[in-house]
Amino acid sequence: MATPLMPHATAAWLVDSTGLSFSQIAEFCGIHILEVQAMADDMTGSKYTGRDPVHAGELAMEEIEKGQADEDYVLKMSKGPDQVRRTKGPRYTPVSKRQDKPDGIAWLLRNHPEITDGAICKLIGTTRNTIAAIRERSHWNIAEIQAKDPVTLGLTSQRELDVIVNRAAKKAGIDNTAANDARLGTDRDALIEELRAERTEAARRAEAALNGEDENVGKVELTADTLFKKAGE
Repeated sequence: MATPLMPHATAAWLVDSTGLSFSQIAEFCGIHILEVQAMADDMTGSKYTGRDPVHAGELAMEEIEKGQADEDYVLKMSKGPDQVRRTKGPRYTPVSKRQDKPDGIAWLLRNHPEITDGAICKLIGTTRNTIAAIRERSHWNIAEIQAKDPVTLGLTSQRELDVIVNRAAKKAGIDNTAANDARLGTDRDALIEELRAERTEAARRAEAALNGEDENVGKVELTADTLFKKAGE
């Protein structure tokens, strides 16, 4: 059963403005009867601003009158709340990133020609005409376009790119396992080196602390007096 767009606010209005029972309000709004009871007793943690379901077109006044006359009557909603649906089309890209799209498209065309134009459209949020213009070098700004990784440009994520690349490689019969292993291996090696450096630095600091060494020993504060003294020497 459909519920109002703002169930708690609607319940608050029904409690304050009608003689409906708590069970009727709870069932209509899709909330627990104890929540309705708390609203009536003003014991809720937050005060809800009432929302008129009659004005919103979700409940007819005739339904309220029927409910007030019969506590067993189940209220019927006039219409469900309008659902927001995402329209099909290219992915939305912030205005600040749109100028980078041609560079990302050029990189994909050069490094992954197996990816279809449709997949590039979904990944980057562009059109087939733009892709064709860059591929054929007829784009109005072709002289300024430089192939750049779309992940680095912030046009997509590495995970999304890997999914598209692997899917296209599979359809084209290309074994992409080696490339993935190489990339993962590079990332793994960098992480290992970073951890080793951190461990070495921690060990050095621990040894210095045990030997009572102070890293600031031998360092002289540079002041006007010390500078003049050095100049005199």
